Amino acid sequence: MVRTVEELEERLSRPRAALIEDFRRLEGDIVVLGAAGKMGPSLVRLATRAIAEAGTGAKVTAVSRFSQPGSADAMRATGAHVHPADLSDDAAIAGLPAAANVIFLVGAKFGTSGHESATWATNAYLPGRIAQRYPGSNIVALSTGNVYPLTPTGSGGPTEEHPVGPVGEYAMSCLGRERIFTHFAGLTNTPLALIRLNYAAEPRYGVLVDIGLKVRAGEPVDVTTGYANVVWQGYANEVVLRSLLHAGTPPFVLNLTGPETVSVRGAAEQFARAFATDVTFSGSEAPTALLSNASRCHGLFGYPDVPLAELVQLTAGWISDGQSLLGKPTKFDVRDGQF
Repeated sequence: MVRTVEELEERLSRPRAALIEDFRRLEGDIVVLGAAGKMGPSLVRLATRAIAEAGTGAKVTAVSRFSQPGSADAMRATGAHVHPADLSDDAAIAGLPAAANVIFLVGAKFGTSGHESATWATNAYLPGRIAQRYPGSNIVALSTGNVYPLTPTGSGGPTEEHPVGPVGEYAMSCLGRERIFTHFAGLTNTPLALIRLNYAAEPRYGVLVDIGLKVRAGEPVDVTTGYANVVWQGYANEVVLRSLLHAGTPPFVLNLTGPETVSVRGAAEQFARAFATDVTFSGSEAPTALLSNASRCHGLFGYPDVPLAELVQLTAGWISDGQSLLGKPTKFDVRDGQF
């Protein structure tokens, strides 16, 4: 059980043997773009710890605006180099450091309704600029399961071969990200991996936090979107980093999530037991949900080292202790694509 931010950050960034071995095979430095977001800080720390244990001496450079006070210093403390940059500025893109390996974590989602043009600029135009800046580098671009349509809850979710069908402009712009990266990667023979994540979770944010907070507050839990996928963020970070060795032309496409189809009702009942309280529900389960089948991911990279039951326990303990939260709801229950 983790009880402090320091313990949580250590757990999130603890490299497993397979990642360390992969990093012994990986040539060149790593640049992480969008390093100060939800996933970036723990991913950067995981990368620096794995490189230290692999003994390769590779450099990790974290790129972000670092607008939050102290965020750049916290990143340096992980052992990473820090490169402040506003990636909406072409001059800043031109000044990015060279690297053989690029992790692209930049994206716009929340507050995008009413700001559709800016969403497309971030999610679809910027990828083209980055692809042009790093021709020939291994690029791993974080995408989303939102590129798939809602599918029957008993289906196990779409595999990577399932036709895409994004709902709403955010999801369409994310498919645009994939298409633009693929276009430029094909022009320059740049190895590319597209990682469709759905949804990363840790005790400070994620689908389970969204459910647990409602149960803790005594609010009804809406089960209209009755099922979801979640995955331990530490595992998600590991898969993103290990995918550098799988990037290719045409691109390596991977669904990234946990092995379970999580029942929202069942998760809420688990939280109620952990909090020793009652839970009430509203709505009834719709026949479809946003789901992904990550069998390919688990076959290549193994299963998450923090399974669902443990993740629920970690989250319940964190909420019970009144620990800090990121305050970034996933809106996993939105069905019309309006974020």
